[in-house]
Amino acid sequence: MKCASILAIAASAAVLLSSPASAGDCEVCIKVISDVRGTMEKSDVKNKPKVEAALGAYCAKSDLGPREKKICYYIDPIKRDVAQPFSTGMPPDRVCKRINQSNPEICGVKFPIKTEKLEKKDISKLRVKQLKAILSERGVECKGCLEKEDYVKRVQETEHLATEL
Repeated sequence: MKCASILAIAASAAVLLSSPASAGDCEVCIKVISDVRGTMEKSDVKNKPKVEAALGAYCAKSDLGPREKKICYYIDPIKRDVAQPFSTGMPPDRVCKRINQSNPEICGVKFPIKTEKLEKKDISKLRVKQLKAILSERGVECKGCLEKEDYVKRVQETEHLATEL
């Protein structure tokens, strides 16, 4: 009996840990939903048409960054699906996880990793996946990179290519 309960707990933990939207995901979506909620009056948050209008008004701004524009591009066709959980008072992270089920690209949009003020020891703490993302944002390939140290070295060599997006 104990073995069955332990297996059930382990299986549920594996499902929770392998969920597509974890803590670091959906950061841009959460920011957009929080910004939209911040622009609305408290009485309008429960009104779905006003939520849709607020999403449209936010996305029409000209001063949005490229990642926010991308989220708006993904959210625009599914405004009603976004307005439903939004209007129930659901937190932004849960709204994003819910709409991520219908459009998995939403949580794939991430802010770039800032490397300007990082020292070598801090860059070496990053994961290889993050180092590869930094290099791809800079348009640099790391041919012949096999070890993590190779990627760290290449990121430091291409520091001058870092652009502010």
